[in-house]
Amino acid sequence: MDPATEPSKSCPDCVAQMPATAAFCPGCGRSMVEPRSVELMSVEPTSAESIATESTSVELASAEPWSAESESAESTPAEPRAQGTVGALRENMAGVLAYFTFLPAIVFLVAEPYSKNRFVRFHSLQCLLLWGAAVLFAIALKLASVVLLIIPVLGPLLVTVVGAVIVLAGVLIWLVLVIKAFQGEMFRLPVLGDFAEHYAAPL
Repeated sequence: MDPATEPSKSCPDCVAQMPATAAFCPGCGRSMVEPRSVELMSVEPTSAESIATESTSVELASAEPWSAESESAESTPAEPRAQGTVGALRENMAGVLAYFTFLPAIVFLVAEPYSKNRFVRFHSLQCLLLWGAAVLFAIALKLASVVLLIIPVLGPLLVTVVGAVIVLAGVLIWLVLVIKAFQGEMFRLPVLGDFAEHYAAPL
């Protein structure tokens, strides 16, 4: 195209002449880009900001039911502690005595008014179940020791270590149960405690 016939435009600041396709003025350096493109660029942050605001409001709305449920779960009252008396004993002391061998537990389950008290019945049943589990463990250990004692040196050592661990665990469990009963709590052992609670209701 002939330079003489090429369309031109002038800068609005310095009135310098330039081709119509020029992006900057050769005289003052002003940008010759149309203002419309700048307006389009300024729209994007506003739309992004609105999207972020909407997403935040949606997250807050979805979080409200969860907060209400968690507050209602935390407000659930705990099981009351045993504070009354039964017969000549306080409930917590009767629960403690139930764990001193299995004889007091049997007496509490058959003698009134102890047999009518849910707290005392629970600890008596749990004591008897614990004794039953201890007897089963002792039988299993005895049978295992017959096999392990065949192994020289290592067999007797393993039987001694396993027996000591089982005895120590039994003593710790017994102490925990006695302390919890003294505090008036119906502390449940796994499996055994659930069974005892199920049958703890007075007959």
